[in-house]
Amino acid sequence: MKLYLTFLLLVFPLFIFAQLKSPSEFLGYEIGTQFSRNADVVSYFEHVAANSAMVKYFDYGKTNERRRLTYAVISSEENLANLEKIRTDNLKNTGILNGSATPEKAIVWLSYNVHGNEASSSEAAMNTIYKLITEHSDWLKNTVVIMDPGVNPDGRDRYVNWYNQVKASPYNSSRDATEHHEPWPGGRPNHYLFDLNRDWMWASQVETQQRLKIYNQWMPQIHVDFHEQSINYPYYFAPAAEPFHEIITDWQWEFQNKVGKNNAKYFDKNGWLFFTRESFDLLYPSYGDTYPLFMGAIGMTYEQAGGSRAGLGILNGEDVKLTLVDRMAHHTATGLSTIEVASQNAASLNSEFKKFFKNDNLKYKSFVLKGNPDNLKTLTNMLDRHEIKYGYATGGSVSGFNYTDNKKGTMDAKGALVVSTNQPKGKMVQVLFEPNAALSTPVTYDITSWSLPYAFGLEAVACTTLVVSNGTAPVNTVSNVPTATAAGYIAKWNSLRDAEFLSALLQAGIKVRYSEKELGFGGNTFGRGSLIITRSDNKTNPDFDKTLIQIANEMGRQLYASPTSLADSLTDFGSQYVHLIKKKRIAMLQGEGTYSLNYGALWHFFETQLKYPITSINTDDVGDIQWSDYDVLVLPDGNYKSILKDEVFKNIEEWISQGGRVIAISNAMGIFEGKDGFDLKKNISEEEEKKKDSLSEGNLIPYAQRELESTKDFITGSIYKVTLDNTHPLAFGYGNTYYSLKLGSDSYKFLKDGYNVGYIKEPESVSGFSGETAKASLKNSIVFAEAKKGRGSVIYMVDDVSFRSFWQNGKLFLANAMFFVGAE
Repeated sequence: MKLYLTFLLLVFPLFIFAQLKSPSEFLGYEIGTQFSRNADVVSYFEHVAANSAMVKYFDYGKTNERRRLTYAVISSEENLANLEKIRTDNLKNTGILNGSATPEKAIVWLSYNVHGNEASSSEAAMNTIYKLITEHSDWLKNTVVIMDPGVNPDGRDRYVNWYNQVKASPYNSSRDATEHHEPWPGGRPNHYLFDLNRDWMWASQVETQQRLKIYNQWMPQIHVDFHEQSINYPYYFAPAAEPFHEIITDWQWEFQNKVGKNNAKYFDKNGWLFFTRESFDLLYPSYGDTYPLFMGAIGMTYEQAGGSRAGLGILNGEDVKLTLVDRMAHHTATGLSTIEVASQNAASLNSEFKKFFKNDNLKYKSFVLKGNPDNLKTLTNMLDRHEIKYGYATGGSVSGFNYTDNKKGTMDAKGALVVSTNQPKGKMVQVLFEPNAALSTPVTYDITSWSLPYAFGLEAVACTTLVVSNGTAPVNTVSNVPTATAAGYIAKWNSLRDAEFLSALLQAGIKVRYSEKELGFGGNTFGRGSLIITRSDNKTNPDFDKTLIQIANEMGRQLYASPTSLADSLTDFGSQYVHLIKKKRIAMLQGEGTYSLNYGALWHFFETQLKYPITSINTDDVGDIQWSDYDVLVLPDGNYKSILKDEVFKNIEEWISQGGRVIAISNAMGIFEGKDGFDLKKNISEEEEKKKDSLSEGNLIPYAQRELESTKDFITGSIYKVTLDNTHPLAFGYGNTYYSLKLGSDSYKFLKDGYNVGYIKEPESVSGFSGETAKASLKNSIVFAEAKKGRGSVIYMVDDVSFRSFWQNGKLFLANAMFFVGAE
């Protein structure tokens, strides 16, 4: 009997392993010769988990289109049996969990296909897991590998399904072939057309929100994000390019070099080209490499030549055929190489990981914030997603860098939110809240400023001493009750949450008014834009009080029940300055010519935040639209000159004159520039004129200096102080100053006949990089404006207030433009 049991113990694992199929055997085609749909990738990982004792496979959520989000945990059988202890020991090592531990296992997280049309990486994920457990299982004795085979399943299937529909058989490698020209919007973004590789920190998307729950449970020591780039750039891996955020440690940089050298060894062995230390920097905190870095890991991006253009095979610019088989092989090699280095350095990974979470030398110890309670709540909700701790001050004055004054100052801290750096994730706190990130070079891949006090429209002080934060959170108690004797109810207008409340009321059939003037009722003062819900407007609604109170209480909106429509002074309910808000019919253009990421951010805003219905119209169909069916037309950032031309533009112009309203965002304003009746002209600064004069004599800037010299003309995500006319409906709910995230140097003159609602007289950048020529061009320029035309108007928004859905303080402008501007 004992001999029989010994036989079973020896043979049974071999039997199980014998059932394991390679990706090619499982899929029924040689891997890399076809694109696998997301469901096929998931099925293969399920197969591996069912047939290998070294793999466990889990779901962590679903996408907007109901595709599964999954991850595999791969390690030795012994480690898998002790997985919970390995996980908690790692968290104890960081201080996130209480207790002492001396972890010995390296934890590596590999993320694939965050950009859906960079599709080789999910193929590589299948290849990598198979090779790892069949050829390199010895690495798993001291290493736990977590693999997310498809971060963006919706985007992947959008690309793969399109490609499988249009490709030739066999594939056509000509760069002119249809299969190498993906149509709008492409598979890169997710369902709402967000770039998930820019969403790690802001976590606006369901994929990110669900993934972060698992990421924070594990806190890996290495994280790799697999990507693709131009067909003409061979392969990029770490070490990264400058600028590096100063929070990154020397050891993190050195370990990137160590991994890079190991990757290079395999690429050299196979005769594969690669490059390092170019293009891909480590500054912006919301990438799949920087977010892990600022959370202590060795975060790295790997970029394979290919992307959506490559298909199954394409001739690159050197007329060398690049195939999916090649791309998959390269990603497989770097994935395995990274695991190998982790296994070889497990002890130092754990010891240095622990050191990262010691935050004694950070410049700022506490960030103290006050302001609109809704904005504060939105901020703490975001911090909660990352398990960043915060507290509340009990009182007293704090001193430090004052964000409003852009210099040293003080603030009364009573009841203020306090986010301090004396916590395990203190370095990330420093990155997110610091007034200005240090730059070693202005040549960067993304924006150079994101400081959260500005993004959330809050007063703040950054303190170099620790602020006590053991106070209780302010309680916002809302206790509305139906008041049958009320002439009406009044609600303040200060935040996006108030706009969500208005949206809910309109869709529930409640008629609402707003006031252009300040109101005084019952000794209370209500600012411009305050909502007035009168009984007389809703007298045919038998459930008026019940419905209104229910919605207000659910949304935490405090109402004032006024027994009379007669104001304490000035503006009564029936004033000419109190307007009925029509349930606006909103159209928004999408398709070729629109910038998909901005359209997606707006779509997401209307659908998931404001929860207000819109009609998206494809730009191919604009010639057939009866514009009188709509009240508002939103033009997302884009180039419309080849779309809204001739008869189409004339029809829209006539519709505006008859009362229509256009909201033109960023480059969409270009369609109105210089046209009669739209009051819009570009600014040209003295510096630009001088530059033109100097170039007329020839450009003598050396070739090697051209890129750096060109940064004088750039604004790479810099925060500017904007003066607001908050008596105009577009700026209701704001103070007289707003901080705007500028993504470029476009500058328009003050309107002569319209309303200059938000403007810059003398450019003042409070954070981020601005080239001197670009900054000078902003002098005397608009940021928000309204040009009247007939009975309608065009609202100009030079800056994108919905950018990546993280610039929270700008979103109320959209609601104001939609509901308030242009009332008759």
